[in-house]
Amino acid sequence: MRGIWSISVPSDGRNVVLTGFMGTGKSTVGKLLAKRLGYCFSDLDALIVGRAGISINEIFERYGEQRFRELETEAIRFLCGVSGRVVATGGGAVIAPRNRELLRKAGLVVNLTASLEVILCRLKGDRERPLLKSNNTPEALAALMAGREDAYADADLRIDTAGKSVEDVVTEIATFVREHQ
Repeated sequence: MRGIWSISVPSDGRNVVLTGFMGTGKSTVGKLLAKRLGYCFSDLDALIVGRAGISINEIFERYGEQRFRELETEAIRFLCGVSGRVVATGGGAVIAPRNRELLRKAGLVVNLTASLEVILCRLKGDRERPLLKSNNTPEALAALMAGREDAYADADLRIDTAGKSVEDVVTEIATFVREHQ
């Protein structure tokens, strides 16, 4: 695992943090939202991979989920020190109360949602998500979603992405950001 995080821009709390279950559109929406707002886009999982020097799947396989969650918290702490970013978190980033607190310090928290049916359709054939390797039945995913619901609800804005275009979701978030920052 590699060294420390580097912080380049002081934070004034002007980030937009996207949370939500896997398959809700965080990365897709985040990239377009960043472009719309003139912000940089950061993917929390990509920051973790960059620091660890190995893939998320390898982190889970070699070190386990707990170590991954520790790296996730380090990445979130890093984000508290920068601004002007749209950040797509991993689906489990908000599980720990401390992470939710840090994300709120980092900026506005927007939770993207979708029904289990929509998520299953979006994730069909996806082999890159470690939690899908062991929890890939609809019942297991429903239980995982339900277990995270309270953490996801701790957001400044919640948007159901089902049946909406990426552009519509981005417009809704951009309007909210302009009104609340």
